[in-house]
Amino acid sequence: MKILLILITAFCAVSVFAQSKIDVEKIVETEKAFARFADEKGIKSAFLEFLADDGVMFNPQQINGKELWRSRSDSPALLSWYPTLADISSNGALGYTTGEGEYRPKGKSDTTVYYSTYATVWRRQPDGNYKAAFDVGISHDKPLNPDTNWTSPKTTEKFSEENKPPAANAMTSFYDTATTKGLSKAYKNFAAEDARFLREGKFPILGKSNASVETKKSKITFGKDATMQSAGDLGYSITTYEMKNGDKMIEKGNIVQIWKLFGGRWQIVLDVFAPIPLEQK
Repeated sequence: MKILLILITAFCAVSVFAQSKIDVEKIVETEKAFARFADEKGIKSAFLEFLADDGVMFNPQQINGKELWRSRSDSPALLSWYPTLADISSNGALGYTTGEGEYRPKGKSDTTVYYSTYATVWRRQPDGNYKAAFDVGISHDKPLNPDTNWTSPKTTEKFSEENKPPAANAMTSFYDTATTKGLSKAYKNFAAEDARFLREGKFPILGKSNASVETKKSKITFGKDATMQSAGDLGYSITTYEMKNGDKMIEKGNIVQIWKLFGGRWQIVLDVFAPIPLEQK
């Protein structure tokens, strides 16, 4: 019986891993289909097709993505992108992709190109397909050595849904630590070792040891309307933030964090600051 139990457990682990691989590949294919749709039928049509009905974007505040795109006129501009990292929850209900993008205002032949890194959260729909629950991007210079291949983190250890700590508690603890002890301390406590940090005007920062996130004199506070959504061992949070040096406003905007459960602890695997331009503050 003991040997049988071990064999059954091993089989279940392999089955879960195989299903997870299928699900994450489906998300990547959906992402690529999204980009092809934008190339063939335009950016507006693509977002209206692939965003969930309650999908969220920033403009610059949080807004329903479909309402935003319905209000915009059609444009000849071309937005092209590709995923470089993809992951999915243990139950396949929630996943995310991040990668590189290029924007040509006048279309394919335009020599003016703006470069970016994006992050998209995908949610499984009742029909089994995935729609974008959230999408955000930051701009930066042209990457020197772009890698068009995508990877996925290894499947994490098994966990018990009954004993799983609430993701919202980790989010709140991060905000409290950052507010009282600073962002550096908060990331030290809550970021995964291989976490990615997206900051406007900068290439993605890889690894929490490389994250340069604040000046010693700045203080950060977060909005009271924070939301956390999670499924299995993956979740994402959204809220607003303000950074001040004394009474002087340094930066203000939105913060998105993707969380994953490791060893019974929720940790940040992707962290995005989307600042609001000064004239819009």
